Amino acid sequence: MDQLLITRIIEAALLAANHPLTIAQVQTLFSLDDPAPDGSIQRALESLQADFAALGLQLVELAPRFRYPAKPQGLQCVPQRG
Repeated sequence: MDQLLITRIIEAALLAANHPLTIAQVQTLFSLDDPAPDGSIQRALESLQADFAALGLQLVELAPRFRYPAKPQGLQCVPQRG
């Protein structure tokens, strides 16, 4: 499977998820017949971290889950729930 396709699949899953995803959950995005090659998920996560850093987004690992929280500078115009 192509690395760019793996990265785009993971990106879409992270952006669509309503909660942080574990590596195990990310691995289930790929079929047993065509699994992501060893190391490709980590490479995809590293690529996404670099791609989104300039856009005010961070891909962070939270006790072993990943999500996209906005950087504080981008939150100034977003109404807070409460």
